[in-house]
Amino acid sequence: MKGHRPARGIALIALAALCFATMDTTIKYLGAFLPVLLILWARYAFQAVSMGVWLLRSRTAGFRTEHPRFQLARGALLLATSALSFFGVQRMPVAEFTAINMLTPVVVTLLAAWVLHERVSAPRWALVCAAFAGAVIVIRPGSGLFGWAVLFPLAGALTYASFQVLTSKLSALESPYTTHFYTGLTGALVLTPLLFFSAIDTDGTLLAAPPRQLALLLAIGALGTVGHLFLILALGLAPTATLMPFIYLQIGVAAAVSWVVFRYVPDGWAWVGMGVIAVCGAASAWLNMRKTASHPATSTVAADTIAD
Repeated sequence: MKGHRPARGIALIALAALCFATMDTTIKYLGAFLPVLLILWARYAFQAVSMGVWLLRSRTAGFRTEHPRFQLARGALLLATSALSFFGVQRMPVAEFTAINMLTPVVVTLLAAWVLHERVSAPRWALVCAAFAGAVIVIRPGSGLFGWAVLFPLAGALTYASFQVLTSKLSALESPYTTHFYTGLTGALVLTPLLFFSAIDTDGTLLAAPPRQLALLLAIGALGTVGHLFLILALGLAPTATLMPFIYLQIGVAAAVSWVVFRYVPDGWAWVGMGVIAVCGAASAWLNMRKTASHPATSTVAADTIAD
């Protein structure tokens, strides 16, 4: 029950951040050897299969869904976010990409005002402006650091915010585990024909890949799937407002893992910008979740602010 084990919930959030940061770094590394479309398909196929097995063994959740259009729309939005992430990390450092992509809570604020016609307080507008200022510090337009590649995390923040707004309205209608399965299934069903009709020789690529690359391919699927399960479990142990700020550990973890693999360290201005985004994003997420605290029917999936 929420609020009973906040320390354990925070630990699970930290593990989720580790999963996603490691996944992004692995995607960047493996993208040098395997087609990104194949990696993306493997990530969603793994989730569909593993969550299907989970539901077969579960006594509290099943495959039945009363809202297939919601499942399709939610899965499509998350797939778009993942595609932008998978291709984006090939063109940007993981830490900077992660920080810009984590503008999601402030974009949710904008969409809540525009789509849901919610009243947005002055402090929340101030956080929106400050967070985008942090993104400008990271990007530094005109510096030539990242070029057009910054469109990937910016677009990803928008699609993921749209995903969250949709989920916050409808997620209480379904079990989060059932939804997690249909998210993976939607991605796999969309990507399978795209992969089949692409120029990629899937069978030949997989047969020629060394065991290490195949293991990393499976690891990407496992990290994405398990990371979201950690998040679901964490949100069942502590209030969302308590946990949301700790999600921004992913920026620091991404920087650390990226240094281990690529020996890359962000410069001073990048750290400043990432810090501004983390503080504003965490505060904005906390305010957003505090606002919805009076609606206990909202599913834990709605509070998922980490893109996969």
